[in-house]
Amino acid sequence: MQQQSTSQSIHPDTRIGTATLRVAQLDRSLHFYEDVLGFRRLEQTSESVVIGAEDMTPLLILTEEPGAQPQPRQFAGVYHIAILLPGRAELGQLLARMIEAGIEIGQGDHLVSEALYISDPDAIGLELYRDRPRDTWNWSEERRVQMASNRVDLEGMLAEGEQSTHRWTGLPAGTRIGHMHLRVGDIAQAEHFYHTILGFDITAQVPGALFVSAGGYHHHIGLNTWESRGAGPAPAHTAGLSSFEVLLPDRKALEEVQARLTAAQIPFQEDGTSITVADPWQNRMTLHI
Repeated sequence: MQQQSTSQSIHPDTRIGTATLRVAQLDRSLHFYEDVLGFRRLEQTSESVVIGAEDMTPLLILTEEPGAQPQPRQFAGVYHIAILLPGRAELGQLLARMIEAGIEIGQGDHLVSEALYISDPDAIGLELYRDRPRDTWNWSEERRVQMASNRVDLEGMLAEGEQSTHRWTGLPAGTRIGHMHLRVGDIAQAEHFYHTILGFDITAQVPGALFVSAGGYHHHIGLNTWESRGAGPAPAHTAGLSSFEVLLPDRKALEEVQARLTAAQIPFQEDGTSITVADPWQNRMTLHI
């Protein structure tokens, strides 16, 4: 039984766009993202670089903040940014590259997906994953998706990558940010902001964590207090997430979110095509069409 949207739900075609990161050394980060992970440089200024996939889809904007230290994990902020690859073979090819580069890799078979976990040079968490087909996801009567944290068949994934007829030339077309996972200070407060006000549907909840989505996806945003219960915003001038995009399909969808923010007296900035708002821990997002 798949998750169903309600009249107060955010539009089912909502998805995550680019994420902007503060990094301490732009050259160091570019070496990691381009040479190891296969991102492509799309635009560059003296202070920032836009990187993305082979189809020129922008995924991350890296901005340099010299001397920035990694964010302490007991504060709110980014837990990880999840990069969704189009298939298992592509993820297997990327896994082989990360092994060759000597990167420490975590893993999780979440039933709906297979995921690999790493950190970038500024200790920003990254999830690299592939989804299983939606018709294999199991939903409860309470409209919650079944997820787990089992071991990934890494050997099978590597073998599928080796057997692929497509040679690795970088992050493949179709790669995108699948979801954002944030550290917050309180789950009930996070539920009120992301579910009640923004309109994301709740898809799963475990001790200390909440998962929400649009349109029956397993989750577009994860929220946890595993290390940050009672926390406030991360210290200024640390490396980490500056903001991320939430992409809406049309003006009506944007106006519905704006109306809920206004009714809840949540401050935001708007320009007719976008709304910029921060959650209670100053995790900042721009919703736009």
